[in-house]
Amino acid sequence: MSDWVLYHTDGCHLCEIAQSHLSKVNVQYRLKDICDEQALVDKYGICIPVFANQAGDKELFWPFDLQQLQQFLEQ
Repeated sequence: MSDWVLYHTDGCHLCEIAQSHLSKVNVQYRLKDICDEQALVDKYGICIPVFANQAGDKELFWPFDLQQLQQFLEQ
């Protein structure tokens, strides 16, 4: 299982951009649709996409570009 997760929802064009950034840094992650859990909707509903570690103690909120993503992964 991946240590990273991208919180998203279907039809979100910003989420598609985030996935494109992630493909360029070659990091393994899993997708988690926030609509699957009300707690995730409450937490991330107006913030997606959000890229986070599995533990949830490290989050990168949109908007982020490729350089910001790379810096986040290096921390």
